[in-house]
Amino acid sequence: MALLFSLALSTPASAQEEFIDFESSQWVFEGAQVVQHLDRKALMGSAYLKDVDFQNGVIEVDIATNGRTSYPGLIFRRQSNENYESFYLRPHRSNLYPDALQYTPVFNGLAGWQLYHGDGFTAGGNIPRDRWFHIRMEIMGKQARVFIDEAEQPALIIDDLKHGLSRGTIGVMGPADKTSYFSNFRYTKDADLKFDPPPQVETPPGLLSSWQLSPVFKADQIDRELCPDKDELAQMEWQSVSCEPSGLVDIARHKKRLGRAPDCVLAKTTLYSEKEEVKKLLFGYTDEIHLFLNGKILFTGNSAYRLRDGSFLGIVGLYDAVYLPLKKGKNELLLMITEGFGGWGFICQDGRAVYLEEDVQKMWDTENTLKIPESVVYDPKRNVVFVSNYDGYNPSNNQGKQFLSKVSLDGTIEKLKWVEGLNNPTGLTRHEDKLYVVERNNLVEIDIESGNILNRYPAPQPGFMNDVAIDSSGNAYISDSRKHVIYRVANGKFEVWFEDSEIRNPNGLHVHHNKLIVGNNGDSSLKSIDLESKQVATICQLGAGIIDGIKTDSGGNYIVSHWEGKIYRITPSGQVTKLLDSTAPKINTADFDYVVEKNLLIIPTFTDNRVLAYKVKD
Repeated sequence: MALLFSLALSTPASAQEEFIDFESSQWVFEGAQVVQHLDRKALMGSAYLKDVDFQNGVIEVDIATNGRTSYPGLIFRRQSNENYESFYLRPHRSNLYPDALQYTPVFNGLAGWQLYHGDGFTAGGNIPRDRWFHIRMEIMGKQARVFIDEAEQPALIIDDLKHGLSRGTIGVMGPADKTSYFSNFRYTKDADLKFDPPPQVETPPGLLSSWQLSPVFKADQIDRELCPDKDELAQMEWQSVSCEPSGLVDIARHKKRLGRAPDCVLAKTTLYSEKEEVKKLLFGYTDEIHLFLNGKILFTGNSAYRLRDGSFLGIVGLYDAVYLPLKKGKNELLLMITEGFGGWGFICQDGRAVYLEEDVQKMWDTENTLKIPESVVYDPKRNVVFVSNYDGYNPSNNQGKQFLSKVSLDGTIEKLKWVEGLNNPTGLTRHEDKLYVVERNNLVEIDIESGNILNRYPAPQPGFMNDVAIDSSGNAYISDSRKHVIYRVANGKFEVWFEDSEIRNPNGLHVHHNKLIVGNNGDSSLKSIDLESKQVATICQLGAGIIDGIKTDSGGNYIVSHWEGKIYRITPSGQVTKLLDSTAPKINTADFDYVVEKNLLIIPTFTDNRVLAYKVKD
């Protein structure tokens, strides 16, 4: 990985770096001025370059801030005053929140930072105060990455620039209020930058994807608690739009604000139901919503910036729900979305939708009497499944009271408390006639025939031990998700087996063909470590989520879970296919097992307190 970034940082001989003095006539100032700051000539405010056609390359600048509220940053691929890409800092949120760094697109003059947040859009970071520090932004295709203060690793990786393969001029943006300054601006056009492939873009199940948008209204000119009648709706000119793969509808892509006062747009879609029923709708919005079904209002909400407290951002996500009383046949869902500041959009999803790939079939589920089932392992000799019950929400008063359960292969819980006296057990694995269980500070060895605890192997100052896998020689490997290490227990002794910056926040482990397959959550990737040479290789990037379970199928493919509710099949070459997605109803997919000879996927659901089984065709 270090080699990758050294290649990315090198500048080909054909690329020419351009230093642009802030007193150059190439700059167009927008409320900016050249000043002296910290012994340098500096720019305070916003400016862009004339006659620069930039698509791929590197933009660099030095920035100084005093830590007060400010939003200094870069603009790039600027097509007009109203359409461009931007990256900026929030110095006042440095080391406090995971959004001190922000990428956001600007459509029709509206920066949609409330719509685009989380992995690929925002990140935390340490932003220095009262000194100059360096910003380097590398842009290639639809991807970009940002390095802060000469760091070797990027502070923010942007996987999907929302203007696509656009091009335009570049510049800086900041307030002219003495909170932030720019110095030493330069850029290089470069079409040879190297990036890892971005994570596969997924479409969540049950999205309401097709909408029609009305013209824009001034919000104070309509009664937003009253649904327009059919004649009014019929007379409007409607624009058909589709959501982004995430489900988001960014209204600013399609509509322009009328002015500074709040504006409103109507969005409508048709829901079909085979019967009269009540359906859960998950949704998110900004800034204000009025939701109608078949002409009747069901919900109003306001999530405007700083409305609820001084730190409230009002970002969009599937944080709210309403229950729709659907009639048989067609139902019209109408949203009134009002915008004041920070992003204009919404997202809607069927709250009970579960995606199953066509070759996946549900077979059974247990009763929900388990206590946070975290890991399962199948025992072919006895044809049963063992389940670790983490039950860890009150560890101070409940230590040592957790247990393992025994479940038959038809979903019957044969014995809820088969082995007791465990301390928040997580990962499970089987080797010969022994069961190995990770608990808070130990690796526990259990005789399967008797259910007796044979040994506890204590770990040296563990952080959060998580999963366990065993090689053909009987050596056990344990991930520590907090200390960023992988331990090995050999001949009853714990040792740190692997500790390197390439493995961060490891969770799921699996031994396959003399390699340890690792769910490396520090960079959301599936990796392999050679058991002899300890050489690390990346199999694929999976995007946001906790990589929990890892197994192999009969074809040598990896079956991998995101704890949040997704199961994937991944080929050895890194091709990813989603098999299951239960994120909408919040059914977790924790550390599962895959019974190869039965093509059976057995999944502990953590907070859902059940174990589910699915048949998966090869």
